[in-house]
Amino acid sequence: MKRERALQVVLVVLGLFYCFWGYLLFDALWHSRWLADHNDVLPMFLSLNAALGPCLLVAVKHPSRHRLMIAYAALSSFAHAGTMTIQSAQAAAHGMHRKDSPQDIVIFAVIGVVLLALFPAKESSPGGAPISEPRLAER
Repeated sequence: MKRERALQVVLVVLGLFYCFWGYLLFDALWHSRWLADHNDVLPMFLSLNAALGPCLLVAVKHPSRHRLMIAYAALSSFAHAGTMTIQSAQAAAHGMHRKDSPQDIVIFAVIGVVLLALFPAKESSPGGAPISEPRLAER
């Protein structure tokens, strides 16, 4: 039970964190900051994670029913950390330094590790048998 409560706390914190990115997205688009900085990737990146925020907040009540969403959040964090690691290595090879490195790499790797460490068990039916797959069409 403590593990589920810890996961719920993490999901709330992460969900609110990503929802805040919705404000950053709105600000970047409203003031055309992405255009001035020649950074058209930022709004796309912000939109993906801003959409993830409410989904994680929905998963708080019954995490075991939203395992796929939690797994996606963990794997997307690893993908982000991996991408930033490669970009940092390439920048270093060219004598440059990324502005956010290595903080963003560590933060997103930790998010992924924590989500996987607290990953909920598969929900089982009241009788103890696993829940069967939904039947989409019966004839």
